[in-house]
Amino acid sequence: MYIGRKLKEIRRLHKMTLKELSQKSCVQIATLSRIENEKMVGTLDSHMQIAKALGVDITQLYKDITSERSKIDLQPPKSNTDIFVHSNKSAYEILTGNVLQKKMMPILLKIDPKGKTNKEKNQLGTEKFIFVLEGRIDVHIVDEVYEIKKHNSLYFEASLDHFFVNKSTTKTVQIICVCTPVAL
Repeated sequence: MYIGRKLKEIRRLHKMTLKELSQKSCVQIATLSRIENEKMVGTLDSHMQIAKALGVDITQLYKDITSERSKIDLQPPKSNTDIFVHSNKSAYEILTGNVLQKKMMPILLKIDPKGKTNKEKNQLGTEKFIFVLEGRIDVHIVDEVYEIKKHNSLYFEASLDHFFVNKSTTKTVQIICVCTPVAL
């Protein structure tokens, strides 16, 4: 059972509509619908908000979730991976399927000129690796700024406050970002 099916099952047990769950959880109705229809998995933050709104422990959302595990996950170009808006000038694409069944989460992060991501602080023990494919980026970690240029990388403890900034006025930055364990 995937998280979308589990969410729908718990929501219906509580006799709650998607609209009611959206209002109680502050998670957009479109996001809830996409999660339930297995078009996306959502974020850990959204899962916590949903669980709280449903009055259940977050572990109930993950209980009995199963899928066929494969050692190989080939994602052809233009596959059904989802693109998520990170901020009004940045978005990321998860580069693998069945992300909740993985030990790491590779994403392609794109930041428009003069754009930045929202501030993040992952759970303790979460690590991130970034590799700049195109452009240059400023990585703000707590009170430090690290300028990372094309073909350079940075590895850091993602439980520290961090966000990314593209100072270019003309170029979109593209970054491969790998997070472990999976932190949605």
